[in-house]
Formats: sequence, structure tokens, C-alpha cells
Amino acid sequence: MKRKILIVDDEIDLVNMLQSFLNMKGYEVITALDGREVLEKLNERPDLILLDVNMPQLDGFKTCQMIRDKTTIPVLFLTARTNERDRVKGLMIGGDDYITKPFSLAELLARIHAHLMRENRKGKKNDTVSFGELWIDYSGRRIFYRNQEVVLTKTEFDIIELLSLNSGRVFDREHIYTSVWGYDGFGDSSVIAEHVRRIRGKLSRHTDREYIETVWGVGYRWIG
Repeated sequence: MKRKILIVDDEIDLVNMLQSFLNMKGYEVITALDGREVLEKLNERPDLILLDVNMPQLDGFKTCQMIRDKTTIPVLFLTARTNERDRVKGLMIGGDDYITKPFSLAELLARIHAHLMRENRKGKKNDTVSFGELWIDYSGRRIFYRNQEVVLTKTEFDIIELLSLNSGRVFDREHIYTSVWGYDGFGDSSVIAEHVRRIRGKLSRHTDREYIETVWGVGYRWIG
């Protein structure tokens, strides 16, 4: 079955060019010219989204937040914005990669392939592990505490997955960043601290037990 890619961009010529290119490479492509069309297009169950940042009416950042309320599939931002603040913002709200325009088609294809392969590897995990009353369903990518789901973003789950599968091992922020976003990710590993803070905040709504320990000057480890 062909993998399906949703392209969201208001530049019609770029959309048509990317659609032709990706069709030629064996992907099925669906398109949207505005962020407001995205929720309807999600019903077609794309495997990955290429999302422009600079769109009228509803920009890519707001669109990504809407997407993350519905699905955890990879979102790759396409944008002419190159400043670090925008890159960090894109990753913090749930984006998986940040590709600046103009970009080479070979690089874009490589990144699409890398993210889809990463999703395939995650999909092969079919075990559920408990840490006391906290249950992690790696296959379904969901976490429960006393049968109540702890709602996480894709990135938050990725971090918990890495740490919990290696309980007791200390990971520095750079290692966590690379594991979650890959070596070609753009941004700053300092965003990991903010994600860990948010994870702790969500877990604290259900339990006062600490699952992620800060090892000062080194990084983080799972102590469940």
C-alpha cells in the first residue's frame, strides 16, 4: 500500500510540483491550500504532513496545534523563516522537523523517508509495561494511571518511551534530542527541559510520584 502524504501550502505552484515529484517517487498525495482545510483532510488518514508556516488566515503553527489534537503522525514544517526562535517554537508545539525554503528535493525525500521509517519502528512495539500504577502502551502510544489516560503530545510520548525503555540509564539532553528528532533535526536541545517540565506537570495531575529524575549537570533518567 502506498504511503500517503498531505501537503498543506498556499503556494499552488509549489504544491503542484511537490505532488508530481512525490507521486513519481511512489507516494499518494493529498493537498490543502489553507490550514482550515486540514481537519477535513485528516479524515483521509495521511501518514505524514508537509506543512507551510506562512499561510494566510491560519498559519502553520496554529494548524499544527489543531493537528496535534487529532493525531500524532509526523509533521514537517516547510518555511522560509530561518531564525532559531521560530524553529524552537515549531518543535515545541509538536512539529517533528523544520525544513527551510528553498530546499533540495533529495533532502526533502530523505527526511520524509526517515520519519516514515521511524514511525514503522515504533509501530512494531506491541508490549505494555507497568511502573506501579502507571501503564505504558508502546503499541498504542498511550499512557494510563489507574485506568485514567494521561494525554500526551507525540514528542512527550517519544521522550517517555526513550527513558522508560532504558529505566535507570541517564540520558543527556543532546542524546534525547537526537533520539526524538534525529541527527538532522533543527533547534536547540534546551527544548528538552521544557518538554520534561510539561510531562511532569501532566503526570502530577494523577500522582505525586516522580518518574523522571533530573541528574544535575548530566541529564534525565526514568526511575519508575
